[in-house]
Amino acid sequence: VCALYISRDKPAMSTVRSLPSAEILVLDAGHGGEDGGAVSTAGVPESHINLQIVQKMEQLFTFVGKSTVLTRTGPDAIYSGDAKTLREKKISDLNNRVEMINQTPRGFLISIHQNHFSEPQYSGTQIFYSPNLPDSQILAQAIQDSVVGKLQPNNHRECKEAGNSIYLMWNSTRPAVLVECGFLSNSSESKLLQSPDYQKQMAFSIWSGLMEYLQEKKEQEESFVMLPYER
Repeated sequence: VCALYISRDKPAMSTVRSLPSAEILVLDAGHGGEDGGAVSTAGVPESHINLQIVQKMEQLFTFVGKSTVLTRTGPDAIYSGDAKTLREKKISDLNNRVEMINQTPRGFLISIHQNHFSEPQYSGTQIFYSPNLPDSQILAQAIQDSVVGKLQPNNHRECKEAGNSIYLMWNSTRPAVLVECGFLSNSSESKLLQSPDYQKQMAFSIWSGLMEYLQEKKEQEESFVMLPYER
């Protein structure tokens, strides 16, 4: 299925489903500006890879006629002008992202990040979800299943509830997941994550998981039948 997206200008129509008209996708490319996040084995900052994947996801949602909200569209972070120190900039940046997310009606947040660990053998996508709404866990599992099924068949990682150290997940009032796409500390996965083709596959897998989740949610809502009122 990934090859359909990579090798054609448009995915096959049978794979495309329209989102419910009221849903808005908030796509968050983690880090930015002076805060580059983790660094790949080739010295590429996480923030750069995050934005590339988010931009590819945006193209997919635009194709199905759905506008998106991006927390950042370029390399810079989104801290306010009065933030001076690096700490102040990071805090301001996170506060502005949370405000953008929570002010988006019927929004769904997907925050894209890359993992890093001191030992280089670890690899694979892992997803964290907000503890504030049950839908977040369901969405996380749908995306994880899609990534495993389409891209990483040997990935046995489980979705995890985010703690208060993951600020966006902890403070989001909308369904929210954070996708750690892979480990930049693993040389093989680091190379993949910098590849435009692999980024397209990752974007497509995340997109597909969200589409499946929204389609199931829509079908559940449509199957709900109000019983007639009886006196």
